[in-house]
Parts: sequence; C-alpha cells; structure tokens
Amino acid sequence: MTYALLCAVFLGVAVVAATGLTVARRQGSRQGARRNVALAAVLASAALLVLTAVFDNVMIAAGLFAYSDGHISGLRIGAAPVEDFTYPLAAAILLPALWLFLRRRHDS
Repeated sequence: MTYALLCAVFLGVAVVAATGLTVARRQGSRQGARRNVALAAVLASAALLVLTAVFDNVMIAAGLFAYSDGHISGLRIGAAPVEDFTYPLAAAILLPALWLFLRRRHDS
C-alpha cells in the first residue's frame, strides 16, 4: 500500500464523516455561526499546514525519519512529502464538524 492511498482513505473518511455531521447540524443553526466556524477552520487549517511544513522538514533534516521513494508520490514541500499534509487537512475538516455536532447535542 502506498502512502498516497492510505492518505486518500484517511481523507475520504474525514470528508464523509464531516459531511454527515454538518448535514445533521444544519437543522436550526444560524448562518452567522456557520460562517464563524468556517473562518476559524480555514485559519486553523493554514496554521496546521504551516506548522506541518516547518516541523516535518526539521525532523526529516535531523534524520529522525525518512520516506521510501517507492511509497510516496515524489512531490515534496522542502523535504516533506505532500502526503504528510493530509493528516492536518483531515483534522481541519473533521474536527470543526464534530465540534458543531457535539455542541448541538449539548445545547439540546
């Protein structure tokens, strides 16, 4: 299994779960509240991606780990393969939807 395939599965699960949670949450939610959560998610995503780029490159440069060229796409940001950016992206997609869903259940 390639790293890209594993990342695609992980990202797909996050998108499907977030979509389901968002659809469940939309009933009775305010437009302004959704916009605020979306803005917060975009800002958090940007921060996570920048931090991933910095720290992955530092850890790879320090020799803490390496990637087999046969298991990655070959596209890199610095020394970090682009596949490494899937996990913070999946977190930024799934966690705000989960937060909205759980908040709705708590408010009910």
